[in-house]
Amino acid sequence: MTDGTVRITDNEAPRLRRFELAPVKGVWRHEIALFKRYWRSASFASMFEPTFMMLAFGYGFGSLVAVVGGFRYRDFVGTGMVGTAALFTSVFPGMFNGYIRRVYQHTYDAMLAAPVDTHELVTGEALWIASKSALYSCSPMVVAMFFGLDPALGMVLVPLITFVTALGFALFGMWASAVVPSINSFDYVITGVVTPLFLIAGTFFPVDTLPGWVEVVARLNPLFHCVELVRHAVFGLEPLADLGHLAALGLFAALMWIIAVRAMRRRLIA
Repeated sequence: MTDGTVRITDNEAPRLRRFELAPVKGVWRHEIALFKRYWRSASFASMFEPTFMMLAFGYGFGSLVAVVGGFRYRDFVGTGMVGTAALFTSVFPGMFNGYIRRVYQHTYDAMLAAPVDTHELVTGEALWIASKSALYSCSPMVVAMFFGLDPALGMVLVPLITFVTALGFALFGMWASAVVPSINSFDYVITGVVTPLFLIAGTFFPVDTLPGWVEVVARLNPLFHCVELVRHAVFGLEPLADLGHLAALGLFAALMWIIAVRAMRRRLIA
């Protein structure tokens, strides 16, 4: 005898309905309303932290190292720090905002009570984070221009490059927020994943100076592809290589979207 209730087992989970733009717009309206309240503090931290790092490394080490990879070290670091800024301004909001809104504030529960599906929620959140990061991460390059980096027409491509990069890392952060058992577990992610990605991306030194196997790992690093694209945009595009770098970033973002949606769906619906 049945009572008319539809029971869903793990093996019979409903398929995602088709993607709709209206729920994503709703997520953005929510984010914009929040951003109007904290934009000053968020902008200060997101723009000035990478700028200070660029000044410390570029003009601290730059006084000791003149040329790296055929570029002035200041220019080398100034362009490389754009990728680092894209990483920091996307992965941390993805992790901490995602966890806090899911566990403590139950914001995502409220969103899903509206006609919003998990994949639309994840997409809207990640696109918002990536859009902010695309602007914030240009600050080291702007500072470098004040200290002698020559302007180039290719610089107009940098926000697009950082957007695609930040989208992948924002989704990675959201995936991490859904799989860690507690907020303290982010220490493992930051120390074991984020820090190594930051250090072996070619930001402060060319990756070809690394030992063989480390260089191979570095070239698989999505952040390396971002740094290479930014440098090529500033110093001269290399079409074939750049298409490969862009494809790698796009593949990374697509993979992160799949696993982030699945992980968030298990947490929020299952």
